[in-house]
Amino acid sequence: MRYKLLGRSGLRVSELCLGAMTFGEEWGWGSSKDESRKVFEVFAKAGGNFVDTANVYTNGTSETFVGEFLEGRRDRFVLATKYTSCTDPQNPNAGGNHRRNMVRAVEASLERLRTDYIDLYWLHAWDSTTPVDEVMRAFDDLVRAGKVLYVGISDAPAWIVSEANMLAELRGWSRFVGLQIQYSLISRHAERDLLPMARARDLAVTAWGVLGSGVLSGKYRGKAGQKAHSRGDWGHDLLTDRNLRVAEAVEGVAGELGCTASQAALAWVRQQPYGVMIPILGARRPSQLEDNLGCLELRLDDRQLARLDEVSRIEVGFPHDFLGSPLVKQVVFGNHADRIDNHRG
Repeated sequence: MRYKLLGRSGLRVSELCLGAMTFGEEWGWGSSKDESRKVFEVFAKAGGNFVDTANVYTNGTSETFVGEFLEGRRDRFVLATKYTSCTDPQNPNAGGNHRRNMVRAVEASLERLRTDYIDLYWLHAWDSTTPVDEVMRAFDDLVRAGKVLYVGISDAPAWIVSEANMLAELRGWSRFVGLQIQYSLISRHAERDLLPMARARDLAVTAWGVLGSGVLSGKYRGKAGQKAHSRGDWGHDLLTDRNLRVAEAVEGVAGELGCTASQAALAWVRQQPYGVMIPILGARRPSQLEDNLGCLELRLDDRQLARLDEVSRIEVGFPHDFLGSPLVKQVVFGNHADRIDNHRG
């Protein structure tokens, strides 16, 4: 295991992150404490030090398990958790990005995690109601109090992230050092704005859903039109003809490399040119995690990358396609569009 700098910080995190959403059985599909501990130990033995959970994962059990697993070795690990999600449907202030929910959530997480500080505290999802300055000042207060060391943002529009960090820099507050997004060969929508923004602003990217809810593992081969999982209603069916074609291409590349489809799909994420890219690995069994860790030994060649890009490519849309067209380049740069070396582009 190698280590990466977490965005514009000096914090060293492992090149893979262990996602703890599977720790606990309250949601009907996770792992028991014993099995969760085994998964954790496989990750730790491989040199992994970056663990990601959230206050609502398995109704708080995930944080409780992680806290127990870290006992006696807390300082060796970079611990990340999140706030935002509602913990009491009858209370209008028990969820959201506002200061009140942030403060109550961090105190509850610290207790479950059996620690007095959180290394990386994520805003879990943008609520579109809380002012950006309220969020960033509240985060900065937690950092100054020593309860949180770094802050990040998950599942939010690119313009919100940019506004928040610029505001923080202007006012001397703690800025986001990480961005957590859904990203895989199945879901490349973040390439439109979020990933270019992360590269330009030096935000480390932690990617969830890197195996497309299992579609990229190959286990749903030949099952077009069926649900990939029953874990709630995500609003779409992942087992489309397009996604299964992508999965088939991944299996083809895996065959060339002599690895599993999951390893090839993870290697693709790690090689994307958007700065620090860290896949989040979620596993219910140690064997699943052990297989995923095999991606560290892989590197796709240019031909394999091009093959997977072609089958999974999305239209980036306006204004990106417009600005990249030959006509607009001619209008903007005259005859020099291809003669300017842009180290920022």
